[in-house]
Amino acid sequence: MNYKIVNGAISFGADTILEEINFEIKDKDKIAIVGRNGSGKTTLLKALVDNEMLEQGIGEQKFNIYKQGSPVIGYLKQIEFEDSSVTLLDEILKAYAPLVQLEAKISRLEKELQTNTDEALIKDYTKALDTYKFDGGYVYKKEYETALRKFGFSKEDESKKIDKFSGGQRTKIAFLRLLLSKPDILLLDEPTNHLDITTIQWLENYLKNYPKAAVIVSHDRMFLDKIVNKVYEIEYASITGYTGNYASFEVQKRMNYEKQLSDYEYQQAEIKRLQTIADRFRYKPSKAKMALSKLKKIEQMVLVKQPSKYDLKTFHANFNIEVQSGNNVLSAKDLEIGYDKPLSKVSFELYKGQKLAIIGENGTGKSTLLKTLIGDIPKLSGEFEFGYHVNYQYFDQQIEFLNTNHTIFDEYSAAFPDLTTTQLRTDLGTFLFSGEDVFKEISVLSGGEKVRLQLCKILKKGPNLLILDEPTNHMDIIGKESLENLLKEYSGTLILVSHDRYFVNKIADSLLIFEKGNVKYFNGTYEEYMQSCENAQEETTSISITTSSTKQNDAKPVNEFFVAKERKRIENKIAKIESLIEQKESEIKLLEQEMLASENCSDFVKLGELQDKIKMINDDIEEKMTEWEELNSKLD
Repeated sequence: MNYKIVNGAISFGADTILEEINFEIKDKDKIAIVGRNGSGKTTLLKALVDNEMLEQGIGEQKFNIYKQGSPVIGYLKQIEFEDSSVTLLDEILKAYAPLVQLEAKISRLEKELQTNTDEALIKDYTKALDTYKFDGGYVYKKEYETALRKFGFSKEDESKKIDKFSGGQRTKIAFLRLLLSKPDILLLDEPTNHLDITTIQWLENYLKNYPKAAVIVSHDRMFLDKIVNKVYEIEYASITGYTGNYASFEVQKRMNYEKQLSDYEYQQAEIKRLQTIADRFRYKPSKAKMALSKLKKIEQMVLVKQPSKYDLKTFHANFNIEVQSGNNVLSAKDLEIGYDKPLSKVSFELYKGQKLAIIGENGTGKSTLLKTLIGDIPKLSGEFEFGYHVNYQYFDQQIEFLNTNHTIFDEYSAAFPDLTTTQLRTDLGTFLFSGEDVFKEISVLSGGEKVRLQLCKILKKGPNLLILDEPTNHMDIIGKESLENLLKEYSGTLILVSHDRYFVNKIADSLLIFEKGNVKYFNGTYEEYMQSCENAQEETTSISITTSSTKQNDAKPVNEFFVAKERKRIENKIAKIESLIEQKESEIKLLEQEMLASENCSDFVKLGELQDKIKMINDDIEEKMTEWEELNSKLD
């Protein structure tokens, strides 16, 4: 399968959204589309479905669309329920219609074979069984049952009619049906929004093993890193393609920018030098020929374009904590939370400067805990107490404003009536509200703009404890990175609920994990927590194998099971290290090529910088090689 757009463009009236689209999807490609909010990512997805939106781009190539075969494209926005009176299970089984029909055929043939052993009938039955096995007939029920559980649907829900589910649940059902129907090209627009970490991890594994192509618009960096093999970035109405995952894209983009900027600056300096010589001698008869040759040389140059600066326009904060808290910020003991019935029981201590992230499945009580702490919901039992001089501010993921007819300026000035107009505008400017933007009404603001305004108000109050419920919702990647930097520099204490694992890993130094009614505390980062879970799983597997082997007299000796398991684990680690070393060596080759470039040969500052980068990478490779040797020794 191949789907390719050459030199396309998308315009709405006089506004050009994308001016030169060169985009290709091949078999089993997992492609990310990234860019700022409003850059045209969702518009591009829609154009992949509706080619009528495309027109001739500004490039030199002729606009064309190539499609090998007739690929089936699945896009969530297209899916509607034909009959909302059917059950959840019936709706999901529509994704497996060919297999369900084949099951019915096999059942019919089995009945016929009880009274008729005709050779043609036996061949038809055997062929049907082979097709059923090849198309996943023996595993599809396990597949959809696992998916339903991961998306929060119980066994009882399967017999419930579609029209009895909430709007959010119906969206999940439509999403699941789309995934399980396995179209040739799967288009996903922010698929991790409103999914908990457990569900996101299941979706990652599903998409990594998805047998066809997928195109994903997402701001979840860890999600993209684990899935995609190509990245297309939309910036300044143009699209640039990169090979590799999101982390690789960031490295390539930075290196490409630095290389083009260096080439551009070198060429501009050379043009200036030649022009200066020409201007100096062009009117001297004896030197006129030389001057003309310099001008000719300038004319013959293939001009290097000045690279566009990264679109890094974002917010920052310079607000201070008004009063420092005591060392003990919050204490909770056997705190039972919930509404009409208990959801979870929580015990933990929070100290000054600590950054605690609350993670876990939806519906287990994460946001309920925050609302209980701020007094919006009464506790069911147990105790909690804030420490000395604790002044908290709460960010609600729902982001509601009392007066949506207020302008941004009205909303902010009402919160801080003692500030001058200049002070108000300065504060709003740090969160990207400048010029006429401050007179936009709340009702017309995007989700990301509402988040920025709310954060601006909260931080201005100078709290020493921030309680944030899903603050990265509606933010693009640059916005998330800005909030990461802001929270890392924040000297107060933080309680954070988030499903964004990359964000949590960057910010939090401790975790509160909600799992099916149980809550446990972990002192460490998210990455350290996941490593501890992997270690525990390996230990459990090893114990399980040992126990089962001792109970079976005819089984292999315990030692053989252990050795096989340990060997596999070490081999996997060795393979990961080898892959990482190969990647590092590729980076060195690119840097060495940059050093050999003619424009850098005499730039000793640039050469020094490149050499420092190479040394750092080589040091990293040496560390990995040492680890590689140790693992190979263990393997031997």
